[in-house]
Amino acid sequence: MSRRLAVTTLLLFALGGCAVPQWVPFLGETPPTATEPTATAPAAAPPPASSPAVPRNVAPADQSVTDRVLAVVNNDAITLFELQEAIAIYRYENRERAPETSDALVQQFLTKMIDNRLQIQEAEREKIVIDDAEVEEELTDRIKRMNLKDKDALEALLKAQGLTLDAAKKRIRDELRRTRIVGRKVRLRVSVTEAEVTQYLEANRAKLETGLAYHARHILVLPEGGMTDVGWESARIRAEMLRTQLLQGADFAELARQHSRDASARDGGDLGTLKRGELAQDIETQILALSPGAISVPYRSTIGYHIFRLESKETLEGEGLTRVKSQIRDILFREKFDARLDTWLKEIKQRAIIDVRLDGQL
Repeated sequence: MSRRLAVTTLLLFALGGCAVPQWVPFLGETPPTATEPTATAPAAAPPPASSPAVPRNVAPADQSVTDRVLAVVNNDAITLFELQEAIAIYRYENRERAPETSDALVQQFLTKMIDNRLQIQEAEREKIVIDDAEVEEELTDRIKRMNLKDKDALEALLKAQGLTLDAAKKRIRDELRRTRIVGRKVRLRVSVTEAEVTQYLEANRAKLETGLAYHARHILVLPEGGMTDVGWESARIRAEMLRTQLLQGADFAELARQHSRDASARDGGDLGTLKRGELAQDIETQILALSPGAISVPYRSTIGYHIFRLESKETLEGEGLTRVKSQIRDILFREKFDARLDTWLKEIKQRAIIDVRLDGQL
């Protein structure tokens, strides 16, 4: 079995019933409880030296403490085994980043595990049932994502990692129940109106336009004989003459090659496709004030006179506007969803009995 496939198994079958943050992969057989002995998973083959191993059994060396209870959520325990399991996989997935402190991870993961355990309990209270067909459908989808032949291949892979198919199904069932209760209590109660989208668009138009592309050409006329009044006036007159020729139908690229002193001259003054914000603000303002195909009046900067022609530009109109509005709707929905989820979690926490037994000595 390849190490990559083994890791994929760990990511797809995990702490669904007590899921941690979305960036944390899911792993694990049903964790040991305070009344059950801890089974030791098979030893993993040594990984290549170039990358850290994902421990199959992340329990501490002293097996007598693997079932230590870190928190009790109503009558449901969260154990040290579960917490260590989740953190081990998170560290593996984020091994390229600067490591977070253990204390920070412990607090963050335990809080999320409590939140998710509460959601599962709410699903039970609401009598949300996930039938076997739904579990099988999700299981089939994960088998496809792992490029496995069939369920037998999956079961063999799980067994090699110290997991069982029944445990994986339970994780899936719990995760589907949690998704269902969040949909009922949060998602269905969140909506975004067209007026809210429009208000956000107008308040953030400048920011939303940042990154829109445009294409322009440019001719630069420099003062001859130094930055004297005579030199500047001569440059202005030559720039005006060039603009007149352009308005009369002269080829912009040809005039740029002959008269421009900008580096773009050899390309016919072509500045290429630019993103808003790439050029100096005063220069960009002159360009974007034009309609496609229009020629600017000569603009004096600190180095000379500029003539621009706008070839094309993206705007918040038509398809672009539709796309931006869709993105805004997603942003506003996520903001409302997160706020509603936070409120709901506070509500269920207030009526729950939560006993955190974490003392910092793991």
